[in-house]
Amino acid sequence: MIRVDAFLVSVAVASALGVVAAQHQARKLHTEYEREQARAHQLEIEWGQLQLEQSTWAALSRVEAAARERLGLREPVSGSIIVVEDGR
Repeated sequence: MIRVDAFLVSVAVASALGVVAAQHQARKLHTEYEREQARAHQLEIEWGQLQLEQSTWAALSRVEAAARERLGLREPVSGSIIVVEDGR
């Protein structure tokens, strides 16, 4: 009878230790999950800022101004335009 009681006590202790380990792992994973959610939120904010920056850099007026200032490009005069048609 004492052996059965000792066995049951050892099973109960092992079970309790398993519960403690499982709770610890669950808390650890939950903390990591929340950290990753915060990181994902930060990345979404950064993505929005980059899209805004890209639209600013790609604005037609900005590209046109850069072409005029940096490259010295200008619109061709009407007499110098040659139209090439596809002969298909």
